[in-house]
Amino acid sequence: MSRTGSKRHPNLKRFDEFRHPSSHLLSSFLPTMAMTEDATSRKYVLASRASQLAQIQTNMALAALEALPPPSDSPKPTFTTSFMATAGDKNQSQALFLMGGKALWTKELEVALKERDVDMLVHSLKDVPTVLPDGCIIGAIMEREDPVDSLIIKKGKEDAWKTLDDLPAGSVVGTSSVRRVAQLKRNFPKLKFLDVRGNLNTRLAKLDAEDGPYAALILAKSGMVRLGMGHRITADLTPPTLFHAVSQGALAIEIRGDDTEALKLCEAITHKETQIRCLAERACLRVLEGGCSVPVGVNSTFENNALTLTGCVTSLDGSEHVEHTLKEPASSVVEAEAVGEQLAKILVASGAGKILDDINLDREKRTKEAEKAEKEK
Repeated sequence: MSRTGSKRHPNLKRFDEFRHPSSHLLSSFLPTMAMTEDATSRKYVLASRASQLAQIQTNMALAALEALPPPSDSPKPTFTTSFMATAGDKNQSQALFLMGGKALWTKELEVALKERDVDMLVHSLKDVPTVLPDGCIIGAIMEREDPVDSLIIKKGKEDAWKTLDDLPAGSVVGTSSVRRVAQLKRNFPKLKFLDVRGNLNTRLAKLDAEDGPYAALILAKSGMVRLGMGHRITADLTPPTLFHAVSQGALAIEIRGDDTEALKLCEAITHKETQIRCLAERACLRVLEGGCSVPVGVNSTFENNALTLTGCVTSLDGSEHVEHTLKEPASSVVEAEAVGEQLAKILVASGAGKILDDINLDREKRTKEAEKAEKEK
């Protein structure tokens, strides 16, 4: 199959227009791309967000694809990359919860994919809606980084504060995740929580500012590690203290559903255990959200073809919490998704449905208030 796009999306930029992801200033970087092209070889364009983390993750996917053995019946494909800003990148002032959370990081990219300007989209799977646009599929789910959330303490306070329990009453913890806030309010009612947006370096700068309000941040461990900032992690927040986001720590490649050549490549770099766990988690979320983004926490393990999946839903003030665990055989995608759907139904029957209804009503109210305040400026 040959690419049929005649021009690339106007918001997309080639990889070499950006600098190295590993430095704060993104200094120059050249990916390890195959530079020799046979006249009949296919050149795939991998696209993602323009953030520092997204560039690193795209390079990880590119390296995995380039490491595949050449096909026996056709020339070895080559790969290049493109990046663009999404709605979630452009709006750095509004809380993610009020933005709805649906397709904030993917919509613009999926337009370019469907228009055949690009061939593969590299995502953090946790940012991908559980229902994809018509004609798009998840082609690959790569091996998962540790999915837990981590505690990062303000510089200069690391010796005094090692855990959330160590923080003085009234300390402000920064996070843009309603899921984290809800669970942590339940377990640490003495703490206060404040939204924090921006890329990782921006958020860390806000944390470390002497006159800043934050005593600590809660961030995904996987992003910290991939950005080379693992040394800033003070402690991991593991279940039952904090259940992580659905599919957190996993990279996915989205492709067109009719692109059989791309699917074959994607299948070759898919990690089965990660695929089983993440698709079960996503199936649970898909049933629970019912078209709206909701704060659901999960944890999963997969051993000897048995999937253990825990899900939880917590009210915004932490006063109500529903949690359940299932352990079922799941050696296929279909079985894994069935486990996730079953867990969601149990959670709803146990009271999660009412909690989620209240959360969505609260979001609608706060969104209207924010829109009114914006108009009055």
